[in-house]
Amino acid sequence: MTVTYVDADHALNASADLALVEDTLQQFFADAKLRAAAVNGSYLHLWEALERATAGGKRSRPRLVMLAYRLLGGTDFSSAAAVGASYELLHSALIVHDDVVDRDFIRRGIPNVSGHYRSRALRSGAPAATAEHAGVAAGLLAGDLALSGAYRLLRSSEAPARVRQRLHDILDDAIFSSVGGEILDVEFSRTSTMPTIEDITKTAYQKTSVYSFEAPLQAGAVLAGAPEKVICALASAGRYAGIAYQIADDVLGVFGKESRTGKTNWGDLREGKRTALLSYAATQPEWSRIASVIGSPNMTAADAGYVRTVLMACGAKNYAIALATENAQLAVMHLESDGVPPALRRRLQEMLFAVVSGMEPQRGTP
Repeated sequence: MTVTYVDADHALNASADLALVEDTLQQFFADAKLRAAAVNGSYLHLWEALERATAGGKRSRPRLVMLAYRLLGGTDFSSAAAVGASYELLHSALIVHDDVVDRDFIRRGIPNVSGHYRSRALRSGAPAATAEHAGVAAGLLAGDLALSGAYRLLRSSEAPARVRQRLHDILDDAIFSSVGGEILDVEFSRTSTMPTIEDITKTAYQKTSVYSFEAPLQAGAVLAGAPEKVICALASAGRYAGIAYQIADDVLGVFGKESRTGKTNWGDLREGKRTALLSYAATQPEWSRIASVIGSPNMTAADAGYVRTVLMACGAKNYAIALATENAQLAVMHLESDGVPPALRRRLQEMLFAVVSGMEPQRGTP
């Protein structure tokens, strides 16, 4: 995969586009907090916690919406920013809920919504179980608010009614798919049988590809009035890009630095999350050394370190990296379709390269 560096004009446009998205999110939260304050202080506090959870992300999904929209000839950037912001709120909803599912209380290196409310309850003298329940409840409610907000922002776009309806359908399909992938992920973690690589990639597509890549690219293209063949090409590219991203994210979730990922690097192992890493490792003789540790709620940092050593030794880390790279290359292939502007193709290739380059192979292993 070749790398093309971003030119100054594009960097300037991207910065301006994301500034519009930030302004849209800021106004959304300002309005919501005013409404919440009129209800009671506790409700305002929940909205403030959600706003903090939404701040500081990479804005990858709005970036894709704005990129596709601009490079496919769109001109109403306020409407595009509303659509981009809706996908950021969708992302916030899903990660807040995902943290509840995974029993994680840290995100981006700081307490997430659940962690904030758990800590708050503990400081007030609540027992540990009561404090954890307070955190889980707040996470569920905040995620619901973000999900509702995604639809609210989408409706604020000034696109024609038929375009808004299609944008609504794209968002709805993304949510439907993501929840389907999430429940499969949960079910896989509860079974003793390790899912196949095919099962893992299908789940990655449902859980990540659709809402993180396929839908934002489609939404930007639809809003810009792009030809159907371009919309389809971007959707296909997004499918493989999302699989590559999810596999890479799973690798970083185990081997990445916590300062970079914002999550503990053994939460996935403690949960027993079924990933390409574990699916491959389960086919190797070394699996018997770690099978009883994976998924144990009593896992320690030392246990996690040992599991990482075994995953590297049996070649699982390198296998997962190769699989992520293969899917990134398939995404690039679909971008070669007629009608996808060369500038858009180059920018998306850069993003894909950034996804796979964050993983470091273990040298000297299979």
